[in-house]
Amino acid sequence: MEIGILGPLDVRTAGRAIAVTGARLRSLLTRLAADAPSTVPTSELIDAVWPEGLPGDPVNGLQSLVSRLRRVLGEPAAIAQLAGGYRLDVDGGRVDAVAFADLVAAGRRQLRDGAPASARDTLVKAMALWRGEPLADAGDAAYAVARTARLREQRLEGWADRIEADLQLGSSAEVVAELGELVGAHPLRERLTGQFIRALAAEGRTAEALVAYERLRVNLADELGVDPGADLQGLHLSLLRGDLTVAPMADRGRRSNLRASFTSFIGRDGEVDRVSRLLEQGRLATVVGPGGAGKTRLATEVARRFVPSFADGVWLVELAPVSDSAAISQAMLGALGLQDTRSVDRRVDRHPRDSTEQLLENLTAAECLLVIDNCEHLVAGVAQLVDQILVTCPAVRILTTSREPLGIVGESLCVLSPLGLPPGNAAAAEALAHPAVQLLAERARAISAEFRVEEGNVRHVVQIVRRLDGLPLAIELATARLRVLPIGEIASRLSDRFRLLAGGNRTAVPRHRTLRAVVEWSWDLLSRDERLVAERLAVFPAGTDLQAAVAVCADDQVPPAEVGDLLLALVDKSLLQLVGGGLRYRMLETIREYGVERLAERGELDAARMRHARYFAALTAGLDPVLRTEGQLEALGVIRTERDNILGALRYLGDCGNGVAAVDLTLSLTWYWSMIGANSEAANWLTFALAAAGADAHPDQLYARGAKAISMIAAGDMSGPQAWDGVRGQLLEVANQLVGSPPPRVAAMALLAPMLGYFGGDQVLAESLMAPILASPDPWVRAAARTGRAAYAKNAGDTELMRADVHAA
Repeated sequence: MEIGILGPLDVRTAGRAIAVTGARLRSLLTRLAADAPSTVPTSELIDAVWPEGLPGDPVNGLQSLVSRLRRVLGEPAAIAQLAGGYRLDVDGGRVDAVAFADLVAAGRRQLRDGAPASARDTLVKAMALWRGEPLADAGDAAYAVARTARLREQRLEGWADRIEADLQLGSSAEVVAELGELVGAHPLRERLTGQFIRALAAEGRTAEALVAYERLRVNLADELGVDPGADLQGLHLSLLRGDLTVAPMADRGRRSNLRASFTSFIGRDGEVDRVSRLLEQGRLATVVGPGGAGKTRLATEVARRFVPSFADGVWLVELAPVSDSAAISQAMLGALGLQDTRSVDRRVDRHPRDSTEQLLENLTAAECLLVIDNCEHLVAGVAQLVDQILVTCPAVRILTTSREPLGIVGESLCVLSPLGLPPGNAAAAEALAHPAVQLLAERARAISAEFRVEEGNVRHVVQIVRRLDGLPLAIELATARLRVLPIGEIASRLSDRFRLLAGGNRTAVPRHRTLRAVVEWSWDLLSRDERLVAERLAVFPAGTDLQAAVAVCADDQVPPAEVGDLLLALVDKSLLQLVGGGLRYRMLETIREYGVERLAERGELDAARMRHARYFAALTAGLDPVLRTEGQLEALGVIRTERDNILGALRYLGDCGNGVAAVDLTLSLTWYWSMIGANSEAANWLTFALAAAGADAHPDQLYARGAKAISMIAAGDMSGPQAWDGVRGQLLEVANQLVGSPPPRVAAMALLAPMLGYFGGDQVLAESLMAPILASPDPWVRAAARTGRAAYAKNAGDTELMRADVHAA
């Protein structure tokens, strides 16, 4: 929900206007929005709604109005009742007055840091939020008087800051008339008059500038009995001496248009050093990474280091608003102050070839660093122009950011990975040693000064940063929800992350305002085949190798021979990561969830998940016998690597009603579970598979029930005679189920049953359980059974049986 109070009350949800009718309802919502998301005391709300006089029962009247307002807004939780008052549950940044104040403050910082172009853009956005008289629906409420005055003052100061940016950029002609009107409306404002004098002088209108100064001097003397301040007197003296020339005053010495930073930079010191070295050793470096990884911020921090090193400065070229390769050179000219940036990406009178020629002429002898940001949607055009600059402008160095490399000679890459993550069970102190948690903690304190990562919330904090893959933008979007949700609620809602993380920075480019927009931007840049493969890869919860990717992704639309090249293309475009020594491909969870959504929309999700399930069922069935050979260590490694894929396949087979295949897969895993001592896990999955199979005929269902019983018994505490008495009956049932020759995969796990009998002191039961295992057609199973019995015989002092079994084994 977005609420506008810089003019008549305006309420919107997902871009749709909500009509709030009735003066009292509008007054109530205006008062809540003015302090959102803070709690407004009941007494202040009553005064705001009934400024002319209270009704008979104001508290009940207020409750009634709140109920009506909740119905109008369509969100009962939008207005929360707390002790002593009510609160509008909306991010402060979703109220235009708060966003305006933040933008004005940011623009002022950018001006102070020597970035007038960025400051102008920021301040123009701020001024655009005003639609009329602020708090127009507050009526005669006393609270609105001081607040309205403050907002008007902020607007005037922001207006003056924007004009200052224009003057520093050399746009004096464009602001002269505007300043004339402002000085007329505010005749005692020394700053505005000073700007008016500078603009007139820059246009060669010295006489008019002198008149402006004299008019202010007279007004101050008549109204206040004072003289102009020292700064304005100094400006007047410079004007008389002829020191004010047509060159913009603050443009001298301007060396950069980099945006000023107003948040801390966390967890990237190593990458800053690496990129800095790449630029020192070469002339072109590219920061590559997925959307939201922080490429722009990293490039800006690196570039800031180089401002003193380049005689002609460091310049940021923002390509986000550019949609046509022909306009890239125009955007560069605008960033360098050589062309009106407002003409970029339109049909302008300058031919693209002329723009490129002008750019190269100006850079030929220049010693500067160009930071070209957001290249991925124009990568071919950027590559061509960058190559021309490097060839013809020997003292220019270039730093680019993109979701894929430019792919030209001389390019050095810094692949930007997500921030470092803590282990899932980290305590608070350990978690805070990792950059992803540090970022969340600092951004959270900006919202709530009392927030701390401590033992009571560290589980939720770690869950958030891990499920968001350590992506800075996603973490910041999640932290912003702390204005309206507790940390635990945010963690629990990440299964619907695209809906949850939708309240981004108003001033960011559209594709960085929500998590969905970040991923959609990357998706839209893919070819048809790249999109198909990316969406199908989303069914792999644990990454994939080439063989599995071909099995799941290839069909009549994507030939098997092309899958490998498409995987590499997705790596280049930061939608896949190479892991495991470059032999596996991993997809970030956020990207994977988006791919699953797209598959479902196209009706292909079930087909892809079934191909995935069949592949891993066959892989596991093939690995099971290898676990009983000299190749067992390698087989164990494969199962460990593919564990989440295998269990995901098992879950899908059961959920989709293919219980027979689910039982097959669980039986293929029984010896693996036995080897690693995961008896409880085995029992749980065997229970799941048998429930999915139901009454379906299955030749190994009997053995599956036996394996389940063995797992449950082995997972318990077998110490003491009472425990043994409790499991003896179950073991007898297992023996009945294993009559005959169980398949090797079941017989391997069934080895546990006679061992339990032997060491439980019931040799008769143990021998009856041993008989079907010794009849197994698998020699490894027979040998392992005799080896186990030999260990028992040794303990029992039966050396004859021990020797016989060891020899046979």
